[in-house]
Amino acid sequence: MAQSSTKTLQPTPGGLRRELKARHLTMIAIGGSIGTGLFVASGATVSQAGPGGALLSYTLIGIMVYFLMTSLGELAAFMPVSGSFSTYGSKYVEEGFGFALGWNYWYNWAVTIAVDLVAAQLVMNYWFPDTPGWIWSALFMSLIFLLNYISVRGFGEAEYWFSMIKVITVIIFIAVGVLMITGIMRGGEAAGWHNWTIGDAPFAGGFASMIGVAMIVGFSFQGTELIGVAAGESENPAKNIPRAIRQVFWRILLFYILAILVISLIIPYTDPNLLRNEVGDISVSPFTLVFRNAGLLSAAAVMNAVILTAVLSAGNSGMYASTRMLYTLASEGKAPRIFAKLSKGGVPRNALYATTVVAALCFLSSMFGNQTVYLWLLNTSGMTGFIAWLGIAISHYRFRRGYVSQGRDLKALPYLSGFFPFGPIFAFVLCLTITLGQNYQAFLKDTIDWYGVAATYIGLPLFIIIWFGYKLTRKTKVVKYSEMEFPIHMDK
Repeated sequence: MAQSSTKTLQPTPGGLRRELKARHLTMIAIGGSIGTGLFVASGATVSQAGPGGALLSYTLIGIMVYFLMTSLGELAAFMPVSGSFSTYGSKYVEEGFGFALGWNYWYNWAVTIAVDLVAAQLVMNYWFPDTPGWIWSALFMSLIFLLNYISVRGFGEAEYWFSMIKVITVIIFIAVGVLMITGIMRGGEAAGWHNWTIGDAPFAGGFASMIGVAMIVGFSFQGTELIGVAAGESENPAKNIPRAIRQVFWRILLFYILAILVISLIIPYTDPNLLRNEVGDISVSPFTLVFRNAGLLSAAAVMNAVILTAVLSAGNSGMYASTRMLYTLASEGKAPRIFAKLSKGGVPRNALYATTVVAALCFLSSMFGNQTVYLWLLNTSGMTGFIAWLGIAISHYRFRRGYVSQGRDLKALPYLSGFFPFGPIFAFVLCLTITLGQNYQAFLKDTIDWYGVAATYIGLPLFIIIWFGYKLTRKTKVVKYSEMEFPIHMDK
């Protein structure tokens, strides 16, 4: 039997500070999944798959993500490190696998920050159409940078209030929707279950639409894994991580399902406005449409402010996650050591500088450079969230197998996923199906659209190249169950 590592889980002097409280973790998890995917893209899911298809997709993907959250919760409560699934992948799967997970995740968020900066321009253009967009991007990048520069608590507080605004908006939306559907508030005259019988409803477009909607829904839920990264700077992670896992996900799932149900009962899936889901056109957000039907004429301006909050929240979280991932990679010798240096307040500022520079360069390429280059950068990062989820499922499965094979007591784990082994297996299979099916239509044409295939799937071969490049260079092997090391848990 392998000897347990004697490394403590408590932060060493000068290390990352455990300053994130339980309320921060709860809102980080909520904020990671409630964003423009719900406020804007939800209309497209109802339009493409019908009310029943959209609701089923959100439920199915929601269950998958719940299983992933419980898997991540078991790992993060036992080993709360900022490297999260990258570290777990190295320790319980294969070192090159964790290396590739870490670098892909850092790259994904660094590029996503640039996307958020472009989205912020579009949102601000609603109020200030004559102001150059780059001014807003520069302003918001500076704000996000400062929130992450000062301390981890600065990030946590900002994310707490960003997420609170989004949660309140969803609650008000659901309440107004219910009042309209029941006839208490005007505007719901056309609402009702008959919207589920129009045309091909409740399931429109067949299996192909379900797959397409599942991809949109999957992207909407991405960000929930941020709680694993935040675990490395959480107060009392053995207690707070399980609490956040238990409380948060069912609230998120409830928000999504009730919101989709309200949209589908009030707005027929055949309404052409539901397909116009660009972030730049807030006036056709399904939330805005419902509020307008209720006579709330200022709905567009209010939703514009909420969506700006969602965009800033995503950028703030992305800056935090990518900075901590780069710091961890450097600490483990998988990135230049300079990025492992911390400020007196425990902030990896060199990693923050590097991430900010990459995000700014990606943004500049979109504004002043070649749009094709920018779109390829975006496509290479688009699949990374799904790869991270696959990594979580694989890491948890092997962690539990190794833990049990060494004769260890499961009761000693701070949090135990009650769905093993079904949970990680189900999540892995469904996530892999969605990942590989993102552009399956390209293969069904008379002439295969190889450009579209490459643009969609480029993230997968890049991940494999990074993984096996590291593996061949370092001659690493899959970690045997009997050789896995499990740290002594010090948190009470």
